[in-house]
Amino acid sequence: MSKKQSNLISISEGIQDFVRANHLEQGFDRIRIREVWNRLMGKPIEAYTTDVQLRGETLIVSLSSSVLREELSYGKNKIIQMINEEFGKKMIEKLVLK
Repeated sequence: MSKKQSNLISISEGIQDFVRANHLEQGFDRIRIREVWNRLMGKPIEAYTTDVQLRGETLIVSLSSSVLREELSYGKNKIIQMINEEFGKKMIEKLVLK
């Protein structure tokens, strides 16, 4: 392997390094949270989800169904755990269902 090739990195690694170096992780997490919520919760819950926001370590989810809101409230800790596992870090401390 030549010297030039040993310094090569993948595009993915380069982007990740750029994001970390410029402290952009939090902004990307805020954008990605809606996608992660929809994927983890599935199409039925996605249909009743009107808004998903990340404010600090609090995830705020607005739902159009009070019945669904009540059902999900029983599994808040599990939802937080699933989302944190998906992101690979402890990102969410609290889940607020509106």
